[in-house]
Amino acid sequence: VQLQASGGGTVQAGGSLRLSCASSVTIFSFNGMGWYRQGPGKQRESVATITTGGSINILDSVKDRFTISRDNGKSTVHLQMNSLKPEDTAVYYCNAWRSGVAYWGGGTQVTVSS
Repeated sequence: VQLQASGGGTVQAGGSLRLSCASSVTIFSFNGMGWYRQGPGKQRESVATITTGGSINILDSVKDRFTISRDNGKSTVHLQMNSLKPEDTAVYYCNAWRSGVAYWGGGTQVTVSS
């Protein structure tokens, strides 16, 4: 299994970015997929997850600004991030899990300048 994350970059506060996570296998082979992030000097935290059944969980601090979605045909999960804040600056990691096993993609840097 390979997960390829893309879409990071540098934006000003208030801007938007769309992250994509492409899976080498159908996303329906997983129990779910999601995005985690790790900011400078911080622990990694779950940002948004979506299960195969479509259940979504989003971090409270981003719930009104971030949206997770999936493109089933392209085996890709997206994270749309709007109204970005400097505190959203982090390396964002794509994650998938099935049967208790977690898979991680390489991170993509998101930097939000004030």
